[in-house]
Amino acid sequence: MNDIAGLPARNAALKMLDAVLRRGDTLDTAAGAAKGLGPSDAALARAIASEVLRWQVDLDRLIDSATRQRLPDDAKARTVLRMMLAQALKLETAPHAVIATGLPLLAGGPRRLAHGVFSTLDRKGARLPNAPTLPDDVAARWGAQYGERLPEIAAGLASPPPLDISLRDAGETHAWAERLDARVMAPGQLRLSRGQAVDALPGFDEGAWWVQDLAASIPASLLGKGAGRALDLCAAPGGKTLQLAAAGWDVTALDIAKRRLKRLHQNLERTGLSAQVVEADALKWEPEQGFDAILLDAPCSATGTCRRHPDVLHRVSQAQIEDLSKLQAALIGRASGWLNPGGVLVYAVCSMEREEGEAQMDRVSLTPAPITRDELPDGLVPTAEGWLRTDPGMLADAGGLDGFFVARFRKD
Repeated sequence: MNDIAGLPARNAALKMLDAVLRRGDTLDTAAGAAKGLGPSDAALARAIASEVLRWQVDLDRLIDSATRQRLPDDAKARTVLRMMLAQALKLETAPHAVIATGLPLLAGGPRRLAHGVFSTLDRKGARLPNAPTLPDDVAARWGAQYGERLPEIAAGLASPPPLDISLRDAGETHAWAERLDARVMAPGQLRLSRGQAVDALPGFDEGAWWVQDLAASIPASLLGKGAGRALDLCAAPGGKTLQLAAAGWDVTALDIAKRRLKRLHQNLERTGLSAQVVEADALKWEPEQGFDAILLDAPCSATGTCRRHPDVLHRVSQAQIEDLSKLQAALIGRASGWLNPGGVLVYAVCSMEREEGEAQMDRVSLTPAPITRDELPDGLVPTAEGWLRTDPGMLADAGGLDGFFVARFRKD
């Protein structure tokens, strides 16, 4: 079967979707199904799986409109049809190629049904809406939290995000913007068009920059220039560690994940920046001395990264959010105790859920140090409380933004 051109990529995409939707794996973990494929096939498999997850509700509506035979949500035929439609409607794959690489995935299954459904929709000129429809549970949660902003948030998920990078030397922002044909989003922060081979771009080998979403770069920037010892808690894969080191802090980077710490070490080596890297459980580890600044980018549901990781729309449950909020509260308590007098704590989560962001603020025993507008990229403003809440609907004309919650405190 895999002798058909392009079929291995589709087979890998099918396995990825099964891992995400049936087992609850992250898409990054599920991407192991593409191991052994060439770079272009692996990228295609990831793109197919991502677009299915991004548009799944709308793809299912199209499928159901074209057949009287209701396919179970977990039926292989439904997943294959989702893939076929995603390729035709979002990846602009020719219908004959979609059929040639889709139907073989249903060996021994309802090929005739799948062929009929796809052909019917193709003949009718089926289209997807301008913005993806959110799954019911996500729409309920976010609708209650964000109200009238929900349509703008959904619109922000319609396309994969552009490529954001952080510069090692913010003083060279405009020089690198010209060299990379990039848009300046903030001092030291550039935005490039997506689809580029990152390791082939100028400046990568010399460590002049690293990949980091604009929203993800904000928490470390709120600690300012280096003025002593800083702790990057839950540090891997290291973007914020690199920011702190580049700003002149004496950085300790702590994380429990050995595999992700390997990437942090690689990034430090490539950029020539330095940090003390510690592999430990933050709930058990004790520092030998206090810190002048702590960045707690806490483990969270990561629902704010749904532009690039649409799997979070389908696998994150309310129970997981509640469990993570308990972990975040525990980490806030420990981090607060490690601050030196006058020290600053920045708390951040790449989550859209209030339980992981705004609701945690009542658990912080430190004095608020409100975020000001002039500390933020153009187009972003702090809340009345002095916090920052971003979502995928913001900066739409510039390519959007990940969802983050950020707050800052000082120890008296």
